[in-house]
Amino acid sequence: MPIDTPTHTTDASDIHRGNWVDSYLPEAARPYARMARFDRPIGTWLLLFPCWWSIALATPGWPSLWLMILFGLGAMIMRGAGCIFNDITDRDFDGRVARTADRPIPSGAVSVTQAVVYMGLLCLIGLIILLQFNWFAVGVGAASLLLVFTYPFAKRITYWPQAMLGLTFNWGALLGWAAVRGDLQGPALVLYAAGFFWTLGYDTIYAHQDKEDDVLIGVKSTALLLGENTRPWIAVFHAIAIVLIGISGWMVGLAWPFYVALVLAAAQLVWQTVDVDFDDPHDCLRKFKSNRLFGWLLFGGIILGQVMA
Repeated sequence: MPIDTPTHTTDASDIHRGNWVDSYLPEAARPYARMARFDRPIGTWLLLFPCWWSIALATPGWPSLWLMILFGLGAMIMRGAGCIFNDITDRDFDGRVARTADRPIPSGAVSVTQAVVYMGLLCLIGLIILLQFNWFAVGVGAASLLLVFTYPFAKRITYWPQAMLGLTFNWGALLGWAAVRGDLQGPALVLYAAGFFWTLGYDTIYAHQDKEDDVLIGVKSTALLLGENTRPWIAVFHAIAIVLIGISGWMVGLAWPFYVALVLAAAQLVWQTVDVDFDDPHDCLRKFKSNRLFGWLLFGGIILGQVMA
């Protein structure tokens, strides 16, 4: 099979038609919304939850609604900017994979120049949001850009690009704490490490969608590295994540509801690990998206643990 021929049928596309983008946005705006993944919010949730966990972990009682809103907007905007940069750097790869071939840049709906301008606009909005925090948090947030703009190149040089994503996507565990307390302490660092292993799990499942195409186009992933041994490795990643999350809650003295939620969240990860079909791209995507439930369980548990502490 030629290397530039997608290996999946056209229904493999990760762009789904008929959602709110098609229903409510003018046609000219639709490619830009899709490029920033505004129509696919799961990535925003996965970026946001470590932020919200950390805010709740750093706050006795109820977390600040204002901070939660700011982080929600910031996660959506900066995830969009990161996706655009990823699409710019991966445009040649994306055009050769059925799941990504009709993304705005490889399909020609948006030029590289237009994408760069759009990314710059989103980064400016993200900066305005970041400047609402204390100066220590501003510095912590700015430091994340090194990871954001390095991650897209990881799959060219290592079989562990999921590790780079883990470092990047969980930076909010540090930033949330910094925004509340103006410093960084042990619980935030442990939570960051926990998020890293959580991401190793869910993004390895996600990577199994593309393993055939990745071999053909020459990019690397933990799905290719671990192969038939993926399931036990994911079990280890998930177990470490749960233990570290439990330690972070213990360090700040969370009450018993946190541990109940932690058990439920652990059960959700066990279900993912045991039930996922690594040879079914649709099931891999379902399990990947199910991490939103994991995020909500932990967030609710941390809040209740603080309120009842």
